[in-house]
Amino acid sequence: MSSDATKLLEAALKLPPEARAAMAGSLLDSLDTTVDADAEAAWGQEIVRRLKDLDSSHPPLISWNEARRKILGL
Repeated sequence: MSSDATKLLEAALKLPPEARAAMAGSLLDSLDTTVDADAEAAWGQEIVRRLKDLDSSHPPLISWNEARRKILGL
C-alpha cells in the first residue's frame, strides 16, 4: 500500500462507525464493475420473500436474548 493510501486509511479509521461503513460500501461498490442481471433479480425476489415472511411473522420472530439462550443451550 502506498504512503498516500496508508494516510487515507489512518484518517478513515478515525471516522465514526457510520461514516466508515458508508465509505467501505462506496469502496466495495467501486470494485463491482459488472452487474449480473440474473443475480440482481434473484436477490430482489429473495428480499420480497423475506419481507413477506416478516410481515406474516413466519417464521415466528424471537428476541435476541431468547435466540442467544437457545444458541448457547441455556
